[in-house]
Amino acid sequence: MSVPDQRRQVSVLGSTGSIGVNTLDVLRRHADRYAVYALTARDSVDTLLEQCLEFRPRFAVLTGERAADQLAQRLPGDCPTEVLQGEQALCQVASAQAVDAVMASIVGAAGLPSTLAAARAGKTVLLANKESLVMGGHLLMAAVRECGAVLLPIDSEHNAIFQCMPVAPDGTPSLRGVSRVLLTASGGPFRQWSFERMRDATPEQACAHPNWDMGRKISVDSASLMNKGLEFIEACWIFDLQPRQVEVVVHPQSIVHSMVQYLDGSVLAQLGNPDMRTPIAYGLGWPERLDAGVEPLDLVAAARLDFEAPDEARFPCLRLAREAVAAGGTAMAVCNAANEVAVAAFLDGAIRFTDIPRLIEGTMERVSPVEPTDLAVVEAADLGAREIAGSLLADLRG
Repeated sequence: MSVPDQRRQVSVLGSTGSIGVNTLDVLRRHADRYAVYALTARDSVDTLLEQCLEFRPRFAVLTGERAADQLAQRLPGDCPTEVLQGEQALCQVASAQAVDAVMASIVGAAGLPSTLAAARAGKTVLLANKESLVMGGHLLMAAVRECGAVLLPIDSEHNAIFQCMPVAPDGTPSLRGVSRVLLTASGGPFRQWSFERMRDATPEQACAHPNWDMGRKISVDSASLMNKGLEFIEACWIFDLQPRQVEVVVHPQSIVHSMVQYLDGSVLAQLGNPDMRTPIAYGLGWPERLDAGVEPLDLVAAARLDFEAPDEARFPCLRLAREAVAAGGTAMAVCNAANEVAVAAFLDGAIRFTDIPRLIEGTMERVSPVEPTDLAVVEAADLGAREIAGSLLADLRG
């Protein structure tokens, strides 16, 4: 008679991306405690095949039909993995009864439905897909509250805030005694560049982050400070903060990951080397601590910690994100959709780096926000914003 597997079952959504790969590294270190239930990707057949052969998940999901067929044909007969295809399959492996925790690390708007499915199924959601909250924060946080899910932020900044805030046993952060949050930003590769110099920045330069090894989309967001704008929105949702309670502070060393200031004047900070395995391990092990394989922080070697205010004249994306919060409703989804269109166009060489905020602002001016009553409303706003951004993109190209 076989003994039931007592390990916690984890679905890794977006397993071939940077967060997914780092998650599997942490899981590999703790194979006695965790098992991989599902791995998912968009169309990275080769990488997903290697992951399936090592971790032998119950399911592998590819959103592309052709890619799914290729993976199914290449998996050896002794591999127990069943290949599924499409968005509905993502929701299935995120909400399956056997699953204990879901790493939600699909990049962009595509991650919202599966993240929402995990929350509605009452899972422990390790949230690394900030767009889910930016687009559908009202829906996602309501699902967490109503369905008994636990939301643990994996973005290094929000994870740091979570570690510095009072947190209830069910994972709910508390604002007891908190006056504000200091959200740190590295400033990205263009921190000291003039606006004129940024006009001619290349995708390779924008993706060359000085501290973090990330995917191309999030690297461009970091260069434009839109990543911090999205995190500003995310912080308001996760911690139930008013926009006036969140201040962005540029910290180029990326050692202080964020801070929480209290009413008595105390400021608590979470420090560590810039390695995403730290917040990933914290989320997987919470409320315990796990070995993440990260080098200990040497403050003497770091030597200094610098802080400065962000320059919104050179980096207007931060202002646009704040304006989206103030507008409310689907304005945040519109902002996010326009940014995704703009970043993709920049990476394709279709527009200049400095055209990114122009495209976002133009889209926001042309789309009126509505109340996000359900997922269909959010998705419609997202689609409409992409269409408007696409038309504006044609004008910029012209």
